[in-house]
Amino acid sequence: MLKNTKLLMALGLIPQYILVRILSRFPEFVEHYYSNGIYPIISACFRYILGWLPFSFGDVIYTGMTIYALRWFYKNRHRLRKDTKNWIIDLLATVSIFYFAFHILWGINYYRLPLHKNLNLNADYTEEKLIRVTEKLIQKTNHLHSEIIQNDTLKIDLPYSKSEVISLAPMGYENLKKLFPHLEYYPSSVKKSLYSYPLTYMGFSGYLNPFTNESQVDGIIPIFKFPTTTTHEIAHQLGYAAENEANFIGFMAASNHDDVYFKYCGYAFGLRFCLNEIYMRDECLFEDMIADVNQGILKNYKETREFWEAHENPLEPFFKIFYGNFLKANNQHKGMESYSYVVALLVNYFEINEMQ
Repeated sequence: MLKNTKLLMALGLIPQYILVRILSRFPEFVEHYYSNGIYPIISACFRYILGWLPFSFGDVIYTGMTIYALRWFYKNRHRLRKDTKNWIIDLLATVSIFYFAFHILWGINYYRLPLHKNLNLNADYTEEKLIRVTEKLIQKTNHLHSEIIQNDTLKIDLPYSKSEVISLAPMGYENLKKLFPHLEYYPSSVKKSLYSYPLTYMGFSGYLNPFTNESQVDGIIPIFKFPTTTTHEIAHQLGYAAENEANFIGFMAASNHDDVYFKYCGYAFGLRFCLNEIYMRDECLFEDMIADVNQGILKNYKETREFWEAHENPLEPFFKIFYGNFLKANNQHKGMESYSYVVALLVNYFEINEMQ
């Protein structure tokens, strides 16, 4: 009986995969019935149940699962040769369970409508628009930098602990929901990852646990990056699976925050995307535009760049390749390169809505 159950579970991978492929062709259906229907209920339930815990429950579960998996492979290593069929069935049955849980608890969000369609924005832009918005972002970021510190050559150090940043981040969504009611965020469930060191060496600053709906932030990244990383991971919690869309929403939540430090980090975050895009298009124009950016802002960028450079290692590219392929398998066809789509959202949003 148990063997038959395992076989059925293993075979269940096939209809599950077919169903996911079918759903990927109907983003309007996913948007209405899952992303704005079932998923917000699932997400809120997990945040109510686990949000109050001061540690990442999901990381604890991952640890237990890793230990159990290693133990299982060790104990069953001889079965691979002597009982190959049942060994494969056991493995596929487990994969089937996780495949189902991943998609029903969060993963179907990969197949929702693109954010630019929800916001009625264009998905492309001209170089003239890019330059115009980048100039606005430079002016706004410079102004915020000068508002915090009088010397434009000094970098900004936030006067908060990282735990305080995590507790303050949802306030940006309180303001953002006035513009976009569907971005209401309560209760909060953001944790510093128990795996911050390995996460850093893998080259990632945070992630969402799709099985517990906890947002994890790398606890050792520079404090300058903490506000936007936190708001980015909250965007994932709200059902925006695409990295580029989470970047845009994270930018919006930080830049709409009442706190000037959050605003500064948010606008500096958006500005960096636009400057990078200009650099790829025209290095001479980039040099002209970056000359207008306060030196203190550039020092904040340098601080972040040096942090990641200090943690580079030979395995990091493999993790990035793996994650890039994961994105491609989940409807982000450009993989890691799809992050640049955030520039299109920024440019077209600010062309319609002038910065205050």
